[in-house]
Amino acid sequence: MTSMPATTPHARLDVDYVAADSPAALLAGDDVLAVLGFGNDAPYSDDPRYLRIPLQPHGAAPFEVWRANAPVTCGRDGDIAWSTDGQLLFGAIEIDESVIGIEAAAEIAYAQLIDFVRRSDTPQLLRIWNYLDAITLGDGDAERYRQFCVGRARGMGDFDASRLPAATAIGRCDDERTIQIYWLAAREAGTPVENPRQVSAYRYPREYGRQSPSFARAMLPPPGGTMPLLLSGTASVVGHASQHVGELLAQIEETFANFDALLSAARLRAPSLPAQFGSGTRLKVYVRDRADLPVVAQALDQRFGDRVPRLLLHAAICRRELSMEIDGVHG
Repeated sequence: MTSMPATTPHARLDVDYVAADSPAALLAGDDVLAVLGFGNDAPYSDDPRYLRIPLQPHGAAPFEVWRANAPVTCGRDGDIAWSTDGQLLFGAIEIDESVIGIEAAAEIAYAQLIDFVRRSDTPQLLRIWNYLDAITLGDGDAERYRQFCVGRARGMGDFDASRLPAATAIGRCDDERTIQIYWLAAREAGTPVENPRQVSAYRYPREYGRQSPSFARAMLPPPGGTMPLLLSGTASVVGHASQHVGELLAQIEETFANFDALLSAARLRAPSLPAQFGSGTRLKVYVRDRADLPVVAQALDQRFGDRVPRLLLHAAICRRELSMEIDGVHG
């Protein structure tokens, strides 16, 4: 179980993309909560704060670095790697699903995650990332993403849908049947935010599977801290229906229309939050088809120039008709 250091009054989280040859120097800081490396060329490290993510980047492949309050302590608890500053907790778990299947693997992973977080001094889940191979393989209720949603809900047990964390579910493209989940939890609860242009994911109709997805569209941080708005995976969906099938550039525009609406909803509760993406924003852009990566890169260059740091990743989206999805942080 986690051993908590002396706490500071409020939570702090800074997220940045940092170019480096290896994570070693980045992990040397005593305020580093997590370092994420992306793609086949990302090095390995035994440090519990480091997670190697098998999504191949397009262009530059910086490390994603989370900095919190010092001192950060870290360790392992069974399948879970963790680190904490006493206010925030980074955790990660990987479960081999090659024999048991994705539904059982998701249930096991989430049961362990929920148990670990509840036993910690940081029991409030803010944000979760889920990466699984072949996410849209199978038809109807046999689709792997739909099976994942069933297993996730079972592993979570009884939960209040209105208090769900922000989340992303993205497909790995490496043919490795390992489900990889990492998360951010806090001592104090954040405030979920929903998008007025979209049906809340946990209220999706039956046509999307036996179990609706279990996440909020965004999460405002606990009060009093220095943290960004945590953005869930967002795509070209209005209401609950996918839009602009086969039209990549139109999907990009619809996705940013959703972000505009989401930021407006968040600003009703946090008026100091910037109304538009800028230097305090960090985006991860997931693109389904490798050939579309340069097109998306060019579209983002035209929209933002160098004002918004971003990372483009080749990854499958949880709906076959969607070409891209974006998540990130904004402050």
